[in-house]
Amino acid sequence: MVDLDDLRRQLAELTTEAVDPEFGELDLMTTPELVAAMIDSNRQVTDALVAASTDLARAVDAAAERMQRGGRLVYVGAGTPGRLGILDASEIPPTFGEPPERVVGIIAGGETAIRSAVENAEDDVAAGRADIARAGIGPDDCVVGLTASGRTPYVLGAIAEARERGAATIGVSCNPHSELTVAADVGVEVIVGPELVAGSTRLKAGTAQKIVLNTISTLAMVRIGKTYGNRMVDVRATNEKLRARGVRMVMGIADVDPSVARRALADTGWEVKPAILMCMRGLTADAAARALAGSGGRLREALDRTREAV
Repeated sequence: MVDLDDLRRQLAELTTEAVDPEFGELDLMTTPELVAAMIDSNRQVTDALVAASTDLARAVDAAAERMQRGGRLVYVGAGTPGRLGILDASEIPPTFGEPPERVVGIIAGGETAIRSAVENAEDDVAAGRADIARAGIGPDDCVVGLTASGRTPYVLGAIAEARERGAATIGVSCNPHSELTVAADVGVEVIVGPELVAGSTRLKAGTAQKIVLNTISTLAMVRIGKTYGNRMVDVRATNEKLRARGVRMVMGIADVDPSVARRALADTGWEVKPAILMCMRGLTADAAARALAGSGGRLREALDRTREAV
């Protein structure tokens, strides 16, 4: 059983739990004043991210290195951070063509907790360890622990288990000198300060964590060759909008007209990278696929290697 007086003292030391006197009469403000206060409050997120940029770059490199080895990027959190991890993971397959199991979100309390609060789930160290073990985490994986406070027991348990299993570990928190930073290989502390509504870390802290997740997953994908320049050339064309985007990418990169781009994409099953190789290097769909396989899926490298074929 947790000693509530001890916990109260711990929380009193956290910047994310502090009460900002500037908003002491928040309930008396007009709606325009409230909107202005919310916008002004969120400006602090950018400054906090800039201050954490060196550690954030280390986190990106750690994630990319494990993914390059064939491992997974795994987010683990409770409440809002856990939901943000699941959100970011769910957007990777359509954006970068990766299978769903490559970037995974784990939340304290399981599937139910995605939509509803599961009482006391965040306080269970053993559950954090068990969920990491159940996921089969190993040395090729990178596990990102997410908690605004930096002290959530479930996340600390998960990170401890992941480290014991040889995984790279990253801790993302919004308080300085947090337990999570000490526990993880890389600590990213985005110090956003007190929330507009005291203690409601779904606000600035949640915004900061979402940006951190965007940064880690997106830039790790860039590092392992999932883009060409800033084009998402591994996009999975699962609907008309994405197929139209694929045509535009082939047209723009290969400098061909729409009919040529569409024919190439049809021959590759709507895979953009081999279609670009077909258009720029005159390759067949099979030859383009082989060129990409020999280049580790990196389009730029495949284009350089096949230049002599032109």
